[in-house]
Amino acid sequence: MRVQGFEGEICDAIEVSPPQEISLDVGDDSQRDGEELFVPPLNFAMVDNGIFRSGFPDSANFSFLKSLGLRSIICLCPEPYPQANIEFLKANGIRLFQFGIDGCKEPFVNIPEETIREALKVVLDVKNHPLLIHCKRGKHRTGCLVGCLRKLQRWCLSSIFDEYQRFAAAKARVSDQRFMERFDISSLKHLPITFSCSKR
Repeated sequence: MRVQGFEGEICDAIEVSPPQEISLDVGDDSQRDGEELFVPPLNFAMVDNGIFRSGFPDSANFSFLKSLGLRSIICLCPEPYPQANIEFLKANGIRLFQFGIDGCKEPFVNIPEETIREALKVVLDVKNHPLLIHCKRGKHRTGCLVGCLRKLQRWCLSSIFDEYQRFAAAKARVSDQRFMERFDISSLKHLPITFSCSKR
């Protein structure tokens, strides 16, 4: 390549060999080099020390969940817990707390405040940690419970809503945010809060 008024080459052409074809085995990814790979459940994240959140775990997630050393799982779905999951819990000494909240869609969402309050008591009890909170997709019911926990941790509402929206994405519900905003934490303030961001 030449540029007017400039003597010399600006760049040299380099001969490049064509890319080599790489074969990737995209079949069963659960084993690689004799090691088991961990698959977290949908929407998995750490909430705080000893508290995690996700969508409904299935058998593909069991090895990952086992690596967390869970003591408890909070399920916010009303349906009976799957037998494979129950067997996994029994085999690993994990206690199940089931708070059946119907997964309703707007505008007729009725989130039972007392159920959220009882679930929060389980979350706040460090004897239950490490603990996983889940619903079907890890968005709305889980988001409301985590949002109410954040109120106890003295997070501002805009940060609570930002976190909720990160998981709910396009399915964020104004009614869920209204529930979190109006949720009264005064009856829970007497409980000890020992999380990383909860210094009183």
